[in-house]
Amino acid sequence: MDIITTVASELKIKNEQVKETVSLLDQGNTIPFIARYRKERTGSLDETVIRTISERVVYLRNLQARKEEVMRLIGDKLTPEIEANIIKADTLQAIDDIYLPFRPKRRTRATIAREKGLEPLAEIIIDAKEDPITFAKEYLNEEVTSEEDALSGARDIVAEIISEDFKTREWIRKITYRSGSLEVSVSKGKEEDSDAQTYQNYFKFKSPLKSAMSHQVLAINRGEKEGFLTVKLAVNENDLVQSMNALWVDSESKYPEQLKLAIKDSYQRLLAPAIERDIRRNLGEEADKQAIRIFQENLRNLLLQAPVTGKTVLGLDPAYRTGTKVAVINPQGDLLATTTVYPHEPQNRWEDAKKTLIGLIKNHNVELIAIGNGTASRETEKLASEIAKETGVAYAIVSEAGASVYSASPLAKEEFPDLDVSIRGAVSIARRIQDPLAELVKIDPKSIGVGQYQHDVNQKGLSEALDYVVMSAVNHVGVELNTASWALLQYVSGISKALSQRIITYRQENGPFRSREELLKIKGLGAKTFEQSAGFLRVSGGDTILDNTAVHPESYQLTEKIIDSLGFKVEEVEKSEFKDALKTAQPKEVASKFDAGLPTVVDILDSLSKPGRDPREGLLGPVFRSDILKFEDLKVGQTLTGTVRNVVDFGAFVDIGVKRDGLIHVSKLPKGNKVHPTKQISVGDIVEVEVTDVDTKRQRISLKLSKKV
Repeated sequence: MDIITTVASELKIKNEQVKETVSLLDQGNTIPFIARYRKERTGSLDETVIRTISERVVYLRNLQARKEEVMRLIGDKLTPEIEANIIKADTLQAIDDIYLPFRPKRRTRATIAREKGLEPLAEIIIDAKEDPITFAKEYLNEEVTSEEDALSGARDIVAEIISEDFKTREWIRKITYRSGSLEVSVSKGKEEDSDAQTYQNYFKFKSPLKSAMSHQVLAINRGEKEGFLTVKLAVNENDLVQSMNALWVDSESKYPEQLKLAIKDSYQRLLAPAIERDIRRNLGEEADKQAIRIFQENLRNLLLQAPVTGKTVLGLDPAYRTGTKVAVINPQGDLLATTTVYPHEPQNRWEDAKKTLIGLIKNHNVELIAIGNGTASRETEKLASEIAKETGVAYAIVSEAGASVYSASPLAKEEFPDLDVSIRGAVSIARRIQDPLAELVKIDPKSIGVGQYQHDVNQKGLSEALDYVVMSAVNHVGVELNTASWALLQYVSGISKALSQRIITYRQENGPFRSREELLKIKGLGAKTFEQSAGFLRVSGGDTILDNTAVHPESYQLTEKIIDSLGFKVEEVEKSEFKDALKTAQPKEVASKFDAGLPTVVDILDSLSKPGRDPREGLLGPVFRSDILKFEDLKVGQTLTGTVRNVVDFGAFVDIGVKRDGLIHVSKLPKGNKVHPTKQISVGDIVEVEVTDVDTKRQRISLKLSKKV
């Protein structure tokens, strides 16, 4: 197999692009590094394509290895025809189908029949040129006492041969998938079970297999596992048996009766259960992949939300009996003050809490209140609303998903060794509105609260996919070397957790880094790691302004030549005159003049235009509120502004300022069911919505998207 050509053809890109990308990956380069700093070699492929190439090459290499292994295992039974089929196979499923007849197996009805010497009679049945009934008596012995026993045993052999034929399995699998349905019902005796009501939508459910949605498959699988749902794969058995007859009974068959009986038995007893397992497994795997893709996209959008910079924030982690935890954080993320207030039941010290919070706001010049959206959030929002009217300080609701996970983590203990675990949650809530990326990387991505059915999908695949998203987001934004936590640094291209901790130790012992090059003094950080990481790290106020840009140190010499050609020095790049001159630079001319790659020159010019730039600048931040909206205030036709909290297969959940998020069903999005919700709306989007239904009994709010703000 020519893997390079195969992948290039699948992705509709040049062979050379795939070849260079694979070479770079094999050399240990990370995907963010290749996408950002090796554009000349890849033809400017983006991260998504490079990752697809990486995954596809791994699959095809595994496929090739499996082909070689199967041919070795088949050994002297490998015929030219079987070898050709193996070479032609393009999926691991196909390889397994081909290998099935040769795979060691437990004793079956067919193996028992073979032990009785009935294989020649089975061959007569398959050939169907002679009447097997007339030969049956020749196979009678102590173990085979009647002609019907002989024929039955021979049919068992035929049934197994047919069920293990890879072309038959592939054909029946395709027909079943195209024509079959997934039928689901509530398990007997579970109709009134309160826990079963979660799956009420699937008590009487039927869907063609080919159109079953991933969230439906995941929900059905969970309901079946918990014993609340009964699932079966419904097909037209007669059509499938007739299709198998067409494959095995040819026009020259004079005595097909025994063969047809074996075919029907093969389908009912062997093929149908196996094919159902295959299809259910494949549906589950595809649903897993889709759920992981949605989680990835939501997580990336969440991590890349605009930071709220330059504001001192008062974080509130609401609770009833144990009190609402309070933390004041300055614009740099440093903790200024903490306390606990008890405005809710059972203490009901509303006015005391209000007085304490207003005092903190005035003493520390707080400009924004961040409220966690968990227990007692709505009641705490009412308190914030009253404070906002008296102080003019706005508030925002922040997802507190994962705050408790962070609070009890070793990192939180390391950051705040003397702080009570419960207070650390308020710190996290305040910080995540200041810089979502820097704070959320401290939490296991699975605990962040976006996506669908994350606990049901393949956990290893989910963790790998989400870790990649975090790494991609961190490297997209860049990391300030002198303020980043080790939790953030560990996601920088090429840097491991252990190395990130050594960087922090070095910083604590030697003071702030003056340059990127200083990283090479750290034990274990060699030339390769420096190459992979340096371009994504920033040093503001250091020895050279270039260390505060996305320009890679390997391009500093070229960058200095470009700056010099414009009549300036490196230390003058922040001057308005330089920026004016930079606008006149023509990338193609610059690339030609210095014999440099055009993509690299374009990136250098862009980086020089805004040193220290955060790519999240210009994005809309969270919705700030100064009043409160109750569920009872909602009316059909009302127009509200909200923030998208989560996007799933069937729509998007939007925080509109009440305790419950409202749902924009996919049918209420501009392009409806024709385009997946993640392609129409994203986590973090500020949207204007119209209320279309308010279900007071089930506390559900239905919305329609009016526009993105």
